[in-house]
Amino acid sequence: MDKNYEEDRSGIESNTVGVYRTAATVKGGRRFSFSAMIVCGDRKGKVGLGYGKANQVPNAIEKAQKKAKRAMRPFPLTGTTIPHEVTGRFGACSVRLVPASPGTGVIAGAAVRAVLDLVGVKDCLSKAYGSTNNKNLTKAVMNGLEQLRSRKQVEALRKVSIEKTHAEEAHEAVQVEQVETTHAEAAAE
Repeated sequence: MDKNYEEDRSGIESNTVGVYRTAATVKGGRRFSFSAMIVCGDRKGKVGLGYGKANQVPNAIEKAQKKAKRAMRPFPLTGTTIPHEVTGRFGACSVRLVPASPGTGVIAGAAVRAVLDLVGVKDCLSKAYGSTNNKNLTKAVMNGLEQLRSRKQVEALRKVSIEKTHAEEAHEAVQVEQVETTHAEAAAE
């Protein structure tokens, strides 16, 4: 009981992408089994995807959640958006993720939004091409996130300095503005 409480306090949230039912025809009729796909994240740059199967729905969800927490890994973010444009692919699905200015919001379907929200992205544009199967879309988004590189990583690899994009400048301006308002509120008290 104590362990579950600690996990909840650690700030890891989960979102169910879908629960799926399959049936096997046996001598006495049909035997049902369930699978669940879950995304876990801390909204601070870490996210993981888990898929679990069991004979009951709660067990499938629990298995998927454990796998998702184990699979969590960090991804680079720029403010509340992604560092650069990227296209993730899985099977017949392709998902294009484009960084956006602050205040844009996450413009995406349910499956793509589930992953982006839990990784901590608040401003991003997306477009899905090809198949729009939820399982494969979430895997395509994860593939896209794996391709992300931060400015520092790219500069170190290429041994050059890269000028900032419009989205990066906008996010930095918002961060500076937030810091100034907190200082002004503290001085007023």
